[in-house]
Amino acid sequence: MMYPYMTLADETEIVHSQMIEKDGQQSIVVNFERPTENRFDSARCTLPEYKWLEIRGYSDEEVELFEKLLHSNAHLIFKYAANGGVQIA
Repeated sequence: MMYPYMTLADETEIVHSQMIEKDGQQSIVVNFERPTENRFDSARCTLPEYKWLEIRGYSDEEVELFEKLLHSNAHLIFKYAANGGVQIA
């Protein structure tokens, strides 16, 4: 299951998976997706490794900004993933 996290000014939607446990390690997949005229730009990263699995349509500079965003928000993303997403009243 994927949970919404935030939408950036350029309409990039950031969503994250639930907590994934494999071989005693916990991880999360974070997706970035932005609509374009004919398709979607997308990027996918796993935490806590910060391993980029696929990048389509985003520039190296944009991915670098995403990685900085992830480093400063990883603790929140892990918390929300463990609790079933952001709980909004």
